[in-house]
Amino acid sequence: MASHDTHMTQSDLFAWSMEQDPNLRSTIVTVLVLDAEPDWDRLLRLLDRGTRAVPRFRHRLVAVPWGLTPPRWIPDPDFDLGWHVRHLALPAPADLASVIEFARTEVMSAFDPARPLWRFTVLGGLDGGKSALVLKVHHSLTDGVGGIQIAGEILDFTRAGTAHEPVPGPARSGDGALGDIVAWNWTAGTDLVRAGMAAIPPIARRALTNPVGAVRDGAAMAESLLRLARPITRTLSPLMTERSLGRRLTVFEVPLETLRRGARVAGCTVNDAFLASVLIGLRAYHHRHGEKVEELRVAMPISLRRHDDPLGGNRITLARFAVPVAIDGVVDLLRALDATVERWRHEPAIPLSNAVAATFNRLPVGLLTPMFKHVDFIASDVPGSPVALYVAGAKVERIYPFGPTTGTAFNITLISHAGTCCIGINSDTAAVPDPEMLADCIAGGFGAIAALDPAEHDRPASAGPPAPPGTAQS
Repeated sequence: MASHDTHMTQSDLFAWSMEQDPNLRSTIVTVLVLDAEPDWDRLLRLLDRGTRAVPRFRHRLVAVPWGLTPPRWIPDPDFDLGWHVRHLALPAPADLASVIEFARTEVMSAFDPARPLWRFTVLGGLDGGKSALVLKVHHSLTDGVGGIQIAGEILDFTRAGTAHEPVPGPARSGDGALGDIVAWNWTAGTDLVRAGMAAIPPIARRALTNPVGAVRDGAAMAESLLRLARPITRTLSPLMTERSLGRRLTVFEVPLETLRRGARVAGCTVNDAFLASVLIGLRAYHHRHGEKVEELRVAMPISLRRHDDPLGGNRITLARFAVPVAIDGVVDLLRALDATVERWRHEPAIPLSNAVAATFNRLPVGLLTPMFKHVDFIASDVPGSPVALYVAGAKVERIYPFGPTTGTAFNITLISHAGTCCIGINSDTAAVPDPEMLADCIAGGFGAIAALDPAEHDRPASAGPPAPPGTAQS
Protein backbone atom coordinates (compact mmCIF):
# COMPACT_ATOMS: atom_id res chain seq x y z
CA MET A 1 0.00 0.00 0.00
CA ALA A 2 1.28 3.52 -0.75
CA SER A 3 3.04 5.20 2.12
CA HIS A 4 1.61 8.36 3.63
CA ASP A 5 4.90 10.19 2.99
CA THR A 6 4.71 9.64 -0.81
CA HIS A 7 2.41 12.67 -0.84
CA MET A 8 3.24 16.33 -0.61
CA THR A 9 2.82 17.68 2.88
CA GLN A 10 0.12 20.29 3.30
CA SER A 11 2.80 22.99 3.71
CA ASP A 12 4.49 21.96 0.46
CA LEU A 13 1.13 21.80 -1.31
CA PHE A 14 0.43 25.35 -0.15
CA ALA A 15 3.71 26.57 -1.69
CA TRP A 16 3.07 24.56 -4.87
CA SER A 17 -0.48 25.90 -5.24
CA MET A 18 0.70 29.47 -4.77
CA GLU A 19 2.63 29.13 -8.04
CA GLN A 20 -0.59 29.76 -9.91
CA ASP A 21 0.71 33.29 -9.41
CA PRO A 22 4.19 33.27 -11.08
CA ASN A 23 5.38 35.93 -8.64
CA LEU A 24 5.20 33.33 -5.87
CA ARG A 25 7.42 30.68 -7.47
CA SER A 26 9.41 28.75 -4.85
CA THR A 27 12.67 28.27 -6.74
CA ILE A 28 15.97 28.01 -4.85
CA VAL A 29 19.23 28.65 -6.73
CA THR A 30 22.66 28.09 -5.21
CA VAL A 31 25.99 29.03 -6.83
CA LEU A 32 29.18 27.22 -5.85
CA VAL A 33 32.44 28.81 -7.01
CA LEU A 34 35.19 26.18 -7.48
CA ASP A 35 38.95 26.58 -7.78
CA ALA A 36 39.08 24.18 -10.76
CA GLU A 37 36.91 22.22 -13.16
CA PRO A 38 35.34 19.16 -11.50
CA ASP A 39 36.08 15.77 -13.02
CA TRP A 40 32.98 15.23 -15.18
CA ASP A 41 32.71 11.43 -14.97
CA ARG A 42 33.34 11.51 -11.22
CA LEU A 43 30.73 14.25 -10.82
CA LEU A 44 28.13 12.19 -12.67
CA ARG A 45 28.83 9.20 -10.43
CA LEU A 46 28.43 11.37 -7.32
CA LEU A 47 25.16 12.83 -8.57
CA ASP A 48 23.83 9.42 -9.57
CA ARG A 49 24.52 8.17 -6.06
CA GLY A 50 23.11 11.35 -4.50
CA THR A 51 19.80 11.03 -6.32
CA ARG A 52 19.50 7.47 -5.04
CA ALA A 53 20.28 8.55 -1.47
CA VAL A 54 17.60 11.27 -1.73
CA PRO A 55 14.88 9.63 -3.88
CA ARG A 56 12.84 12.83 -4.25
CA PHE A 57 15.43 13.87 -6.83
CA ARG A 58 14.26 10.94 -8.99
CA HIS A 59 10.55 11.55 -8.39
CA ARG A 60 7.99 13.64 -10.22
CA LEU A 61 4.67 14.98 -9.02
CA VAL A 62 1.39 13.42 -10.11
CA ALA A 63 -1.94 15.02 -9.31
CA VAL A 64 -4.65 12.89 -7.69
CA PRO A 65 -8.11 12.91 -9.36
CA TRP A 66 -10.47 15.58 -7.97
CA GLY A 67 -7.85 16.68 -5.45
CA LEU A 68 -8.87 13.95 -2.99
CA THR A 69 -5.31 13.88 -1.64
CA PRO A 70 -2.24 16.10 -2.13
CA PRO A 71 -0.19 15.29 -5.27
CA ARG A 72 1.95 12.15 -5.08
CA TRP A 73 5.70 11.81 -5.50
CA ILE A 74 6.32 8.81 -7.78
CA PRO A 75 9.52 7.50 -9.40
CA ASP A 76 9.98 9.07 -12.81
CA PRO A 77 10.00 6.15 -15.29
CA ASP A 78 11.83 8.38 -17.80
CA PHE A 79 14.44 9.72 -15.37
CA ASP A 80 17.55 10.80 -17.28
CA LEU A 81 20.45 12.14 -15.25
CA GLY A 82 21.90 13.68 -18.40
CA TRP A 83 18.85 15.92 -18.78
CA HIS A 84 19.24 17.31 -15.27
CA VAL A 85 23.02 17.87 -15.43
CA ARG A 86 24.53 20.24 -18.00
CA HIS A 87 28.09 21.37 -18.76
CA LEU A 88 28.35 24.80 -20.40
CA ALA A 89 31.21 27.18 -21.21
CA LEU A 90 30.68 30.83 -20.33
CA PRO A 91 31.44 33.40 -23.03
CA ALA A 92 34.01 36.09 -22.28
CA PRO A 93 34.30 37.78 -19.87
CA ALA A 94 33.89 34.58 -17.85
CA ASP A 95 33.76 36.06 -14.36
CA LEU A 96 31.55 35.96 -11.27
CA ALA A 97 29.21 38.56 -12.77
CA SER A 98 28.57 36.23 -15.72
CA VAL A 99 27.84 33.36 -13.34
CA ILE A 100 25.39 35.48 -11.35
CA GLU A 101 23.66 36.58 -14.56
CA PHE A 102 23.20 32.92 -15.55
CA ALA A 103 21.82 32.20 -12.07
CA ARG A 104 19.37 35.09 -12.52
CA THR A 105 17.83 33.41 -15.57
CA GLU A 106 17.53 30.19 -13.58
CA VAL A 107 15.72 32.04 -10.78
CA MET A 108 13.16 33.48 -13.20
CA SER A 109 12.41 30.33 -15.23
CA ALA A 110 9.80 27.74 -14.25
CA PHE A 111 10.32 24.00 -13.87
CA ASP A 112 9.00 21.33 -16.21
CA PRO A 113 6.35 19.71 -13.96
CA ALA A 114 6.61 16.44 -15.89
CA ARG A 115 10.14 15.86 -14.56
CA PRO A 116 11.90 15.91 -11.17
CA LEU A 117 12.13 19.49 -9.96
CA TRP A 118 15.87 20.21 -10.11
CA ARG A 119 18.66 21.18 -12.50
CA PHE A 120 22.45 21.17 -12.07
CA THR A 121 24.69 23.24 -14.38
CA VAL A 122 28.49 23.28 -14.52
CA LEU A 123 29.82 26.56 -15.91
CA GLY A 124 33.39 26.18 -17.15
CA GLY A 125 36.00 28.54 -18.51
CA LEU A 126 36.11 31.03 -15.61
CA ASP A 127 39.21 33.17 -15.15
CA GLY A 128 42.14 31.38 -13.56
CA GLY A 129 40.86 27.92 -14.50
CA LYS A 130 37.97 28.17 -12.07
CA SER A 131 34.40 26.96 -12.60
CA ALA A 132 30.97 27.32 -11.02
CA LEU A 133 28.09 25.00 -10.22
CA VAL A 134 24.56 26.37 -10.37
CA LEU A 135 22.03 24.16 -8.57
CA LYS A 136 18.35 24.93 -9.09
CA VAL A 137 15.75 23.10 -6.99
CA HIS A 138 12.13 23.60 -6.11
CA HIS A 139 11.51 24.46 -2.47
CA SER A 140 9.22 21.44 -2.10
CA LEU A 141 12.27 19.18 -2.57
CA THR A 142 14.12 20.65 0.39
CA ASP A 143 14.56 23.60 2.72
CA GLY A 144 17.88 25.22 3.62
CA VAL A 145 18.87 22.81 6.39
CA GLY A 146 17.74 19.85 4.29
CA GLY A 147 19.83 21.17 1.40
CA ILE A 148 22.93 21.12 3.58
CA GLN A 149 22.17 17.51 4.52
CA ILE A 150 21.75 16.58 0.86
CA ALA A 151 25.03 18.31 0.01
CA GLY A 152 26.73 15.86 2.33
CA GLU A 153 25.82 13.10 -0.14
CA ILE A 154 27.77 14.66 -3.04
CA LEU A 155 30.48 16.78 -1.38
CA ASP A 156 33.85 15.52 -0.17
CA PHE A 157 36.19 16.62 2.63
CA THR A 158 39.35 16.08 0.58
CA ARG A 159 40.28 16.70 -3.04
CA ALA A 160 40.93 12.99 -3.50
CA GLY A 161 37.40 12.16 -2.39
CA THR A 162 35.52 10.75 0.59
CA ALA A 163 34.17 7.23 0.87
CA HIS A 164 30.37 7.10 0.68
CA GLU A 165 28.19 4.16 1.60
CA PRO A 166 26.43 2.49 -1.36
CA VAL A 167 22.72 3.12 -1.70
CA PRO A 168 19.99 0.87 -3.13
CA GLY A 169 18.29 1.45 -6.46
CA PRO A 170 15.07 3.44 -6.86
CA ALA A 171 11.97 2.07 -5.14
CA ARG A 172 9.05 0.94 -7.21
CA SER A 173 5.82 2.91 -7.39
CA GLY A 174 2.98 2.25 -4.95
CA ASP A 175 -0.66 1.27 -5.48
CA GLY A 176 -2.94 2.62 -8.15
CA ALA A 177 -4.93 5.81 -7.78
CA LEU A 178 -7.97 4.38 -5.96
CA GLY A 179 -5.93 2.31 -3.52
CA ASP A 180 -3.65 5.24 -2.86
CA ILE A 181 -6.54 7.63 -2.16
CA VAL A 182 -8.04 5.18 0.32
CA ALA A 183 -4.64 4.55 1.95
CA TRP A 184 -3.78 8.23 2.30
CA ASN A 185 -7.12 9.23 3.80
CA TRP A 186 -7.10 6.20 6.11
CA THR A 187 -3.61 7.06 7.34
CA ALA A 188 -4.43 10.76 7.70
CA GLY A 189 -7.63 9.94 9.56
CA THR A 190 -6.05 7.43 11.93
CA ASP A 191 -3.17 9.83 12.63
CA LEU A 192 -5.69 12.52 13.52
CA VAL A 193 -7.68 10.19 15.76
CA ARG A 194 -4.52 8.88 17.41
CA ALA A 195 -3.29 12.41 18.10
CA GLY A 196 -6.69 13.40 19.43
CA MET A 197 -6.94 10.38 21.72
CA ALA A 198 -3.44 11.03 23.04
CA ALA A 199 -4.34 14.64 23.76
CA ILE A 200 -7.59 13.90 25.63
CA PRO A 201 -6.15 12.61 28.96
CA PRO A 202 -3.78 15.56 29.61
CA ILE A 203 -6.44 18.05 28.49
CA ALA A 204 -9.05 16.42 30.71
CA ARG A 205 -6.64 16.19 33.63
CA ARG A 206 -5.67 19.85 33.27
CA ALA A 207 -9.34 20.87 32.97
CA LEU A 208 -10.07 19.09 36.25
CA THR A 209 -7.02 20.21 38.19
CA ASN A 210 -6.69 23.73 36.81
CA PRO A 211 -9.78 24.78 34.83
CA VAL A 212 -8.75 28.44 34.73
CA GLY A 213 -5.34 27.50 33.38
CA ALA A 214 -6.89 25.19 30.78
CA VAL A 215 -9.12 27.98 29.49
CA ARG A 216 -6.18 30.37 29.47
CA ASP A 217 -4.04 27.90 27.49
CA GLY A 218 -6.83 27.38 24.96
CA ALA A 219 -7.23 31.11 24.51
CA ALA A 220 -3.46 31.52 24.10
CA MET A 221 -3.39 28.83 21.40
CA ALA A 222 -6.28 30.49 19.56
CA GLU A 223 -4.50 33.86 19.68
CA SER A 224 -1.28 32.22 18.46
CA LEU A 225 -3.09 30.60 15.52
CA LEU A 226 -4.53 33.98 14.62
CA ARG A 227 -1.08 35.58 14.68
CA LEU A 228 0.33 32.80 12.50
CA ALA A 229 -2.45 32.87 9.90
CA ARG A 230 -3.72 36.45 9.99
CA PRO A 231 -4.11 38.23 6.63
CA ILE A 232 -1.67 41.03 5.86
CA THR A 233 -3.22 43.89 3.91
CA ARG A 234 -0.45 46.47 3.56
CA THR A 235 3.31 46.73 3.24
CA LEU A 236 5.09 48.58 6.02
CA SER A 237 7.77 49.94 3.71
CA PRO A 238 6.67 53.18 1.99
CA LEU A 239 9.28 52.49 -0.70
CA MET A 240 9.36 48.79 -1.67
CA THR A 241 5.70 48.42 -2.66
CA GLU A 242 5.62 47.34 -6.31
CA ARG A 243 5.90 43.72 -7.46
CA SER A 244 6.90 42.15 -10.81
CA LEU A 245 8.41 39.03 -12.41
CA GLY A 246 11.85 40.64 -12.86
CA ARG A 247 14.70 39.58 -10.58
CA ARG A 248 18.23 40.78 -9.89
CA LEU A 249 20.87 38.92 -7.89
CA THR A 250 23.64 40.51 -5.85
CA VAL A 251 26.26 38.97 -3.57
CA PHE A 252 28.80 39.95 -0.95
CA GLU A 253 30.53 38.29 1.98
CA VAL A 254 31.61 39.02 5.54
CA PRO A 255 33.80 37.11 8.01
CA LEU A 256 31.75 34.87 10.28
CA GLU A 257 33.76 35.97 13.31
CA THR A 258 32.54 39.58 12.94
CA LEU A 259 28.95 38.42 13.36
CA ARG A 260 29.89 36.17 16.27
CA ARG A 261 31.70 39.02 17.98
CA GLY A 262 28.77 41.39 17.50
CA ALA A 263 26.39 38.76 18.86
CA ARG A 264 28.62 38.22 21.91
CA VAL A 265 28.65 41.96 22.65
CA ALA A 266 24.86 42.00 22.98
CA GLY A 267 24.49 38.49 24.41
CA CYS A 268 22.43 37.51 21.37
CA THR A 269 22.61 35.00 18.51
CA VAL A 270 24.38 35.17 15.17
CA ASN A 271 20.92 35.18 13.59
CA ASP A 272 20.12 38.36 15.53
CA ALA A 273 23.34 39.95 14.25
CA PHE A 274 22.43 38.95 10.70
CA LEU A 275 18.92 40.37 10.93
CA ALA A 276 20.14 43.56 12.63
CA SER A 277 22.64 44.09 9.80
CA VAL A 278 19.84 43.82 7.25
CA LEU A 279 17.61 46.27 9.13
CA ILE A 280 20.39 48.84 9.60
CA GLY A 281 21.00 48.58 5.87
CA LEU A 282 17.31 48.97 5.06
CA ARG A 283 17.08 52.06 7.23
CA ALA A 284 19.98 53.56 5.25
CA TYR A 285 18.41 52.48 1.95
CA HIS A 286 15.14 54.23 2.78
CA HIS A 287 17.06 57.30 3.97
CA ARG A 288 18.91 57.53 0.65
CA HIS A 289 15.52 57.62 -1.05
CA GLY A 290 14.24 60.31 1.30
CA GLU A 291 11.92 57.99 3.22
CA LYS A 292 11.65 57.20 6.91
CA VAL A 293 10.61 53.81 8.19
CA GLU A 294 9.76 52.80 11.74
CA GLU A 295 9.31 49.05 11.27
CA LEU A 296 9.25 46.47 8.51
CA ARG A 297 7.62 43.06 8.14
CA VAL A 298 9.90 40.09 7.65
CA ALA A 299 9.15 36.47 6.81
CA MET A 300 11.64 34.16 8.52
CA PRO A 301 11.79 30.38 8.17
CA ILE A 302 11.58 28.46 11.43
CA SER A 303 12.69 24.85 11.19
CA LEU A 304 10.42 22.02 12.26
CA ARG A 305 13.04 19.42 11.28
CA ARG A 306 13.74 16.61 13.73
CA HIS A 307 16.87 14.50 13.94
CA ASP A 308 15.02 11.42 12.65
CA ASP A 309 13.43 13.09 9.60
CA PRO A 310 14.52 11.70 6.21
CA LEU A 311 16.92 13.60 3.97
CA GLY A 312 15.36 16.39 1.96
CA GLY A 313 11.79 17.51 2.22
CA ASN A 314 10.49 20.82 3.44
CA ARG A 315 10.37 21.04 7.22
CA ILE A 316 9.91 24.74 7.85
CA THR A 317 7.21 27.28 8.48
CA LEU A 318 7.41 30.95 7.53
CA ALA A 319 6.70 33.23 10.46
CA ARG A 320 5.68 36.73 9.34
CA PHE A 321 6.17 39.47 11.89
CA ALA A 322 7.06 43.16 12.26
CA VAL A 323 10.57 44.12 13.38
CA PRO A 324 11.81 47.51 14.59
CA VAL A 325 14.00 49.60 12.30
CA ALA A 326 14.21 53.01 14.00
CA ILE A 327 16.19 51.91 17.09
CA ASP A 328 19.43 53.89 16.89
CA GLY A 329 21.68 51.92 19.24
CA VAL A 330 23.07 48.80 17.54
CA VAL A 331 23.17 46.80 20.78
CA ASP A 332 19.64 47.93 21.67
CA LEU A 333 18.47 46.84 18.22
CA LEU A 334 20.15 43.45 18.63
CA ARG A 335 18.46 42.81 21.95
CA ALA A 336 15.06 43.94 20.69
CA LEU A 337 15.36 41.56 17.73
CA ASP A 338 16.48 38.72 19.98
CA ALA A 339 13.34 39.12 22.09
CA THR A 340 11.09 39.31 19.01
CA VAL A 341 12.57 36.29 17.22
CA GLU A 342 12.62 34.16 20.36
CA ARG A 343 8.98 34.97 20.99
CA TRP A 344 8.06 33.81 17.51
CA ARG A 345 10.21 30.69 17.70
CA HIS A 346 8.15 29.64 20.73
CA GLU A 347 4.71 30.57 19.44
CA PRO A 348 2.36 27.77 20.58
CA ALA A 349 0.86 27.42 17.08
CA ILE A 350 4.17 26.88 15.22
CA PRO A 351 3.93 23.04 15.47
CA LEU A 352 0.45 23.28 13.91
CA SER A 353 1.64 25.07 10.76
CA ASN A 354 0.94 22.01 8.58
CA ALA A 355 -2.68 21.99 9.81
CA VAL A 356 -2.93 25.73 9.13
CA ALA A 357 -1.64 25.11 5.59
CA ALA A 358 -4.27 22.38 5.13
CA THR A 359 -6.95 24.97 5.91
CA PHE A 360 -5.43 27.46 3.47
CA ASN A 361 -5.31 24.80 0.75
CA ARG A 362 -9.11 24.73 0.72
CA LEU A 363 -9.34 28.45 -0.06
CA PRO A 364 -9.05 30.13 -3.48
CA VAL A 365 -5.45 31.06 -4.25
CA GLY A 366 -6.44 34.62 -5.08
CA LEU A 367 -7.48 35.20 -1.48
CA LEU A 368 -4.10 34.08 -0.15
CA THR A 369 -1.45 35.66 -2.38
CA PRO A 370 -1.70 39.09 -0.67
CA MET A 371 -0.52 37.38 2.54
CA PHE A 372 2.96 37.37 0.98
CA LYS A 373 2.90 40.33 -1.38
CA HIS A 374 2.51 42.68 1.58
CA VAL A 375 5.50 41.20 3.43
CA ASP A 376 8.55 43.45 2.97
CA PHE A 377 11.32 40.86 2.77
CA ILE A 378 12.46 37.33 3.64
CA ALA A 379 15.60 36.71 5.71
CA SER A 380 17.17 33.31 6.25
CA ASP A 381 20.53 32.09 7.48
CA VAL A 382 21.70 28.54 7.02
CA PRO A 383 24.56 26.82 8.90
CA GLY A 384 27.14 25.59 6.43
CA SER A 385 30.38 23.69 6.80
CA PRO A 386 33.16 25.01 9.06
CA VAL A 387 35.76 23.10 6.99
CA ALA A 388 36.76 23.00 3.34
CA LEU A 389 34.60 21.04 0.90
CA TYR A 390 35.30 19.56 -2.52
CA VAL A 391 33.25 18.48 -5.54
CA ALA A 392 34.76 15.82 -7.80
CA GLY A 393 38.31 17.06 -7.15
CA ALA A 394 37.55 20.81 -7.16
CA LYS A 395 37.60 22.90 -3.97
CA VAL A 396 34.51 24.92 -3.05
CA GLU A 397 35.65 28.52 -2.53
CA ARG A 398 32.27 30.23 -2.07
CA ILE A 399 28.60 29.24 -1.79
CA TYR A 400 26.07 31.94 -2.70
CA PRO A 401 22.42 31.12 -1.88
CA PHE A 402 19.38 32.74 -3.52
CA GLY A 403 16.03 31.96 -1.93
CA PRO A 404 12.68 32.77 -3.58
CA THR A 405 11.14 36.19 -3.03
CA THR A 406 7.70 34.53 -2.67
CA GLY A 407 5.94 37.80 -3.41
CA THR A 408 8.12 39.98 -1.15
CA ALA A 409 10.47 42.79 -2.22
CA PHE A 410 13.57 40.64 -1.78
CA ASN A 411 15.00 37.52 -0.18
CA ILE A 412 18.34 37.73 1.59
CA THR A 413 19.98 34.45 2.55
CA LEU A 414 23.25 33.84 4.38
CA ILE A 415 25.19 30.60 4.42
CA SER A 416 28.41 30.17 6.38
CA HIS A 417 31.26 28.36 4.66
CA ALA A 418 34.69 27.74 6.17
CA GLY A 419 34.63 30.93 8.24
CA THR A 420 33.04 33.19 5.62
CA CYS A 421 29.39 34.27 5.46
CA CYS A 422 28.29 34.22 1.82
CA ILE A 423 25.25 36.42 1.30
CA GLY A 424 22.91 36.35 -1.69
CA ILE A 425 20.11 38.82 -2.37
CA ASN A 426 17.31 37.98 -4.81
CA SER A 427 15.36 41.20 -5.36
CA ASP A 428 12.21 42.08 -7.29
CA THR A 429 13.17 44.71 -9.90
CA ALA A 430 9.93 46.66 -9.38
CA ALA A 431 10.35 46.83 -5.60
CA VAL A 432 14.13 47.37 -5.72
CA PRO A 433 15.14 49.09 -8.99
CA ASP A 434 18.66 49.75 -7.65
CA PRO A 435 19.83 46.38 -6.21
CA GLU A 436 23.49 47.47 -6.03
CA MET A 437 22.49 50.34 -3.73
CA LEU A 438 20.48 47.96 -1.55
CA ALA A 439 23.43 45.55 -1.32
CA ASP A 440 25.79 48.43 -0.48
CA CYS A 441 23.49 49.65 2.30
CA ILE A 442 23.12 46.17 3.80
CA ALA A 443 26.89 45.64 3.61
CA GLY A 444 27.13 48.86 5.63
CA GLY A 445 24.78 47.29 8.18
CA PHE A 446 27.18 44.36 8.58
CA GLY A 447 29.94 46.95 9.01
CA ALA A 448 28.01 48.48 11.91
CA ILE A 449 27.88 45.09 13.63
CA ALA A 450 31.60 44.54 12.97
CA ALA A 451 32.39 47.91 14.56
CA LEU A 452 30.93 46.93 17.94
CA ASP A 453 33.61 47.03 20.61
CA PRO A 454 33.21 44.41 23.37
CA ALA A 455 35.02 46.72 25.78
CA GLU A 456 32.30 49.36 25.48
CA HIS A 457 29.37 47.11 26.37
CA ASP A 458 28.64 45.00 29.41
CA ARG A 459 27.22 41.63 28.49
CA PRO A 460 24.24 40.58 30.66
CA ALA A 461 25.35 38.08 33.27
CA SER A 462 22.48 35.72 32.45
CA ALA A 463 23.21 35.56 28.72
CA GLY A 464 24.59 32.33 27.34
CA PRO A 465 26.97 32.01 24.41
CA PRO A 466 25.61 33.03 21.00
CA ALA A 467 24.06 30.28 18.92
CA PRO A 468 25.79 29.10 15.73
CA PRO A 469 24.65 30.34 12.32
CA GLY A 470 21.20 29.17 11.40
CA THR A 471 19.51 29.82 14.74
CA ALA A 472 16.26 30.74 13.06
CA GLN A 473 16.18 27.45 11.15
CA SER A 474 18.16 24.99 13.20
